Amino acid sequence: MYQLLMPSRILYGRGAFNEVGNQARLLGNKVLIISDPIMEQLGNVALCEEHLRKEALPFAKYTGVDKEPTDIHVKEALDICREEGCDVIIAVGGGSCIDTAKAVAVMMTNKGTISDYVGNVKMFANKPLPLIAVPTTAGTGSEVTKVTVIIDTNMNVKMMISQPELLPAVAIVDPLLTVSCPPSVTAATGVDALCHAIEAYISRRAHAVTDVLALSAIEAIMGNLRQAYGNGNDIDAREKMAIGAMVAGVAFSNASVTLVHGMSRPIGALFHVPHGVSNAMLLPGVLEFTKESAIERLAAIARLIKAELKNVSDEEAADVLISEVKQLCRDLHIPNMKTWGIEKEQFDKVVDKMAADALASGSPGNNPRVPTHEEIVQLYHVCYDYQFDHKVMRY
Repeated sequence: MYQLLMPSRILYGRGAFNEVGNQARLLGNKVLIISDPIMEQLGNVALCEEHLRKEALPFAKYTGVDKEPTDIHVKEALDICREEGCDVIIAVGGGSCIDTAKAVAVMMTNKGTISDYVGNVKMFANKPLPLIAVPTTAGTGSEVTKVTVIIDTNMNVKMMISQPELLPAVAIVDPLLTVSCPPSVTAATGVDALCHAIEAYISRRAHAVTDVLALSAIEAIMGNLRQAYGNGNDIDAREKMAIGAMVAGVAFSNASVTLVHGMSRPIGALFHVPHGVSNAMLLPGVLEFTKESAIERLAAIARLIKAELKNVSDEEAADVLISEVKQLCRDLHIPNMKTWGIEKEQFDKVVDKMAADALASGSPGNNPRVPTHEEIVQLYHVCYDYQFDHKVMRY
């Protein structure tokens, strides 16, 4: 038996954000808006406030979320939520804002700190405050997932928590909100969404429904990411990317991510590389490592995006897919860790910890080829100065 979990209500399409006030009114009496300084500068927070005023809903706000969500952000927002007596939360922003809001929503009604729930050592006993998630990037899919990832600032690790209570009550996916994304953010979040879809499809926990969702997302993302990157005002491409990222989020939330995400989190925690960028740095190298154990599925993806591969062997088709992913990374100017600015000496000092933290996350165990600690260390070294224009590597 399988199950599919997602928000009870998803609103999507151009102008969907106009419904945020009405949705909040149905869920509570006072709102906490959680966002970041960029969203405030762009006017998206003010627009949310305007929609709430139209519904005569009082609100408070926390706009201190940084590039990566931390336990400090969670505590600061939680304190405001308690002090103001808010009973519904609206997250406006990228995955960092939404992940922070998820943690606040569950910790408003459950005991302890968010770190107590890592690895499902402790389960949430009570339902969270209702959360309305409004993504402004087409990437993380956090608006439809039961996952939050928060940095433990004491341990320098990303805490991944996956429980049904983390699902937003409502997701509002408006592609018009993604138009303000600069090309670099469009690229990073777009490849993040592609990772979600590919990992969901090759995951050991994939099933029939997640397969359909993952393949649909891959087709939309591969077919529109370059256009959204090259022309941010291409609303058709933005819309297809927003839907693709959302569908990929449902897929991976129910099938789980694999080795890319397992290895990506330590890079973000230790070197403060944005999540989408660190995933993109790893995707081609991890696909090469995984290829022989997922060759039929990688070939199926290749034939989906290139119909002319219908009559070639699975191995050839899988190689074409990896080459296509590399070309995409080149077109989007994805950096490797070295060109990002991670110093080799510092990298070498922590690579063993990174491998241990990757394994501890559990995600590598979902990979078709489950790596050892030593293989992850080796793969980190390969990806450190990875060249996206090289031929497909053999393992």
